[in-house]
Amino acid sequence: MAESDDSNNQKRISKHENEESPVDTSTTTTQEGDQKMEQGPETDTKVETDQTVEKTTEPAIDAGASGTSDSSFLELDPETERRMKKIAEQDAREAEAEEELKSKEVGIFAVKTSIGHEKMVANWLQMRAHKRKLEIYAILSPPKLRGYLLLEGVDNREALQDLIKGVQHARSVVDGVSSIEEIEHFLTPKPLVSGIEEGDVVEIIAGPFKGEKAKVTQIDEGKEEITVELFEAMVSIPVTIRGDHVRILEKERRS
Repeated sequence: MAESDDSNNQKRISKHENEESPVDTSTTTTQEGDQKMEQGPETDTKVETDQTVEKTTEPAIDAGASGTSDSSFLELDPETERRMKKIAEQDAREAEAEEELKSKEVGIFAVKTSIGHEKMVANWLQMRAHKRKLEIYAILSPPKLRGYLLLEGVDNREALQDLIKGVQHARSVVDGVSSIEEIEHFLTPKPLVSGIEEGDVVEIIAGPFKGEKAKVTQIDEGKEEITVELFEAMVSIPVTIRGDHVRILEKERRS
């Protein structure tokens, strides 16, 4: 009986120890959890540090990209740069030539020629002036100004005399300088019917009735035409012709 009691007591002690063991296990688990919690901040700190490095690096990358973009935008290819330089040089030359022209005295000069050879002399002078690069800007041969040419250019008498030297039918340079107002009437063409009045006797100098004499019966200034009646026609037939196709023989007498 005593042995049985001792055996039962040992079983109770063992059972009691087994019941207390979960407490130790939980204590161990709690300690491990505490260790993990202690390690947790280190991991978070590492993540935050990596994020900080990334944030610090990103602006540097953006700045570099921006700088590269601006640099490529400002750079010009050699062909474009050459064209821009050429345009700038041309503008500078034109501005310089304009300033130089303003400082020089420009006038209109008359050149005496043989009557009937005005246009031929004008063509020769134009070719010579271009070849010698003289500052002659215009040469005018007005139909009403027989035996003379008008030249517009820089006032250089020696150069003008040398220009006409040796040119056939060119005589001399007339002294004096003319203004644009003095020759303006040569630049504005007159109407073809200018000076013609109704009743004038004219001679037809062009067209199928060339050489015929006629009397002016009507004038159309808008079309620059006149209507005439032929003297030698069997039947009076009105004929309409251009105003520059007649030559006035006799003016109509006004009472």
